[in-house]
Amino acid sequence: MKSMTCEQLGGPCQYTLRGETADEIIKAQDRHLREAARGGDAEHQPAHEDMKARWRHPVKAMGWYRATKKAFAELP
Repeated sequence: MKSMTCEQLGGPCQYTLRGETADEIIKAQDRHLREAARGGDAEHQPAHEDMKARWRHPVKAMGWYRATKKAFAELP
């Protein structure tokens, strides 16, 4: 099990996300951003909008995805 923070994935806070794979952590980040935005957290709103728009721009999204997978793989 590895962990990354919301901030490491482009969010505004130090909330810890845990997962066995990078994809699990990415999904946890998506849930975290969605819940924070729904709860009215204005600091998370820009990251939530970025997350929603991520796949509207596939080339940029793949760059973020690869960088996240690489950062995850480099964790102890």
